[in-house]
Amino acid sequence: MKIGFFSPYLDTFGGGERYMLELASHLSQSQNNKVDIFWDDNAIKAPLSKFLKIDLSKTNFIQNIFANRTQASKLMSTKKYDLLFVLSDGSVPLSFAKKNILHFQVPFNFSHPDFKTKIKLAKIKYLICNSEFTKNFIDQSFLVKSKVIYPPVDVKSIKPLPKQNLILSVGRFSQNQLHPKKQEVLIEVFRELYKKAPLWKLLLIGQAKREDSKYVRKLRKISQGYAIKIIENLEVEKLRKLYGQASIYWHATGYGEDENKNPERMEHFGISTVEASAAGAIPVVIGKGGQKEIVENGKTGYLWTTKTQLFEKTLELLNSPQLLEKLSKNAIKNSRRFSREKFFSEYEKIIY
Repeated sequence: MKIGFFSPYLDTFGGGERYMLELASHLSQSQNNKVDIFWDDNAIKAPLSKFLKIDLSKTNFIQNIFANRTQASKLMSTKKYDLLFVLSDGSVPLSFAKKNILHFQVPFNFSHPDFKTKIKLAKIKYLICNSEFTKNFIDQSFLVKSKVIYPPVDVKSIKPLPKQNLILSVGRFSQNQLHPKKQEVLIEVFRELYKKAPLWKLLLIGQAKREDSKYVRKLRKISQGYAIKIIENLEVEKLRKLYGQASIYWHATGYGEDENKNPERMEHFGISTVEASAAGAIPVVIGKGGQKEIVENGKTGYLWTTKTQLFEKTLELLNSPQLLEKLSKNAIKNSRRFSREKFFSEYEKIIY
């Protein structure tokens, strides 16, 4: 098969790009497939592969067939492909490939599609979303029935280790993104928790760019005097070790936001929650967005919506070693629902 992949955000090295390139890499391993990735600067291939830790050696980075070309030229180029996979930025491309897959990572909340968009949608074989949360908004916006295929998580590479009195949270340090991680909320709750549990510590880990430095300084300032550590841009191998050592995992994206009015500010799925679960770190995460599809409240972790609930549920775990052990084992088992193998299997059902 001749297969093409395109993301308008490829140079962001984000979760959507990981989703797409995991599939591209998997399909490229077959001798029967020729996999092209559309991007004008093929120098991006090596850093993408290194940063995301995805084998792209058998894929071809070629000129972007969707950019700076006439409509007729674009359509003729798409016609050469048996399958085209496009990561949507909210728009719908026109493609004459034999089979088209349009993937949504973001729960775009639009009015109903216009006539041109409806024509384009008619050429899409499958609309795929990364969660039921995203699907709900996509189906309403485009008047379609999309399918959910959860992101691939390499749960096999994340192992439980001897547990420490450690609460971990992972998420980029920024207030300017679509869905900020709200680390300041976690710090506020931990400062109260620390009065009851002075032997525990909170570790915040995330990517940070130069423009995020002001926010990171703010977090460090309000953390002073407490067992809170902030680490920027940590290597993946070291992060996996900390997942293994952590007893509890916190996440607050979407706190104080209306998920119906501003769904983009929620966690659309929650890969870091799955990674923590695979390591046996019990997720105590906000009950909004895609997190509700990962955690079964009281069985594989806890869901919360108020700071009081986060405090109380965490303290309950800290005071019960038996409950910690039980939910840790349940979280590990639950994480396997989101394995890379499951992801590949689901896509093979619709591609071949």
